[in-house]
Amino acid sequence: MSSVSGTTNGHGKEAALYEEQLSKIGKVRTDLGQLSGKSALYCSDASIARYLIARNWDVKKATRMLKTTLKWRSEYKPDEIRWDDISDEAVTGKIYRIDYFDKIERSILVMRPGCQNTKNPNGQVKYLVYCMENAILNLPHGQDQMVWLIDFAGFNLGNLSIQVTKMTADVLQGHYPERLGVAILYNAPKFFEPFWKMASPLLEKKTRNKVKFVYSDRPDTMKIMEELFNMDELECAFGGKNPATFNINDYAVRMREDDKKMPSFWSPENSALASEPYQMSSQKALESISGAKTEDAGSGKRENMETAPEKSEESDTESEKEEQTRTEPNTVEQKSLPGEANAPADKSGV
Repeated sequence: MSSVSGTTNGHGKEAALYEEQLSKIGKVRTDLGQLSGKSALYCSDASIARYLIARNWDVKKATRMLKTTLKWRSEYKPDEIRWDDISDEAVTGKIYRIDYFDKIERSILVMRPGCQNTKNPNGQVKYLVYCMENAILNLPHGQDQMVWLIDFAGFNLGNLSIQVTKMTADVLQGHYPERLGVAILYNAPKFFEPFWKMASPLLEKKTRNKVKFVYSDRPDTMKIMEELFNMDELECAFGGKNPATFNINDYAVRMREDDKKMPSFWSPENSALASEPYQMSSQKALESISGAKTEDAGSGKRENMETAPEKSEESDTESEKEEQTRTEPNTVEQKSLPGEANAPADKSGV
């Protein structure tokens, strides 16, 4: 009898929590003011919830963070980047989206830092943003996260850059919150450890906890791959059985086809996305109710890679700090593009 009572009580707490979260989503929407064009499309309930989760459901901080993103998107225009704008960055296959998903249908981005072929940090970040937008474009309905497979084959000291890491962390954490499900660092070399100690404090704790170190000669860590992926689909380079390798010509064809889909993705007629609601997962409910924390990211590491003192999960990104130096209006102004409606949609992007 007590177990039934406990279950009922648990469901009651979860329902109450869900209502509280929906109320906070509504408060953020009110604080944002009247939105139009792509800003309105971006701010679905699901999108607003990602910013609230990133700021531990603090309405004021989430609103400030989201306003900063809306300003960034209106100026940077990530959804308007096309293949021909960044194709030079892509030729070596340093980042690309695989044409299959993990076991829970998350998009997969393969990253090979050892294949870095350019020197311009801005161009490198622009290509990463393009890849993020493309991965989001291809997410199945009901899924809003992706997986990063980071292959360290060919990686050397010349590939290390704190500047690029800072720029990348700011863009991804500031403008694509809760988009990263897990990041696999595959066969990271020994000399990467000191760099990780320096770079990991740039990541918020929630992001660091999504990082898993996997080694091909460590069966205990390879279990992570088996749990996440269909090994028949996964590339041989990651311990799978798929002999396929990156081909720039084939990939260019795929990306150009995806580029054609992007305008309709952002169209107000895209009603399926425009009505995307916030859905609280059971894991998020558990964490919110009990304060449970994600397991430590270092469980699969060859060595203990201790990090510097943790950066607060609620700390502002560099773009947010810059935004706070200006007088922030009560509403986010965004001119409507021809044919755009004032309708919410799940368009957000770790």
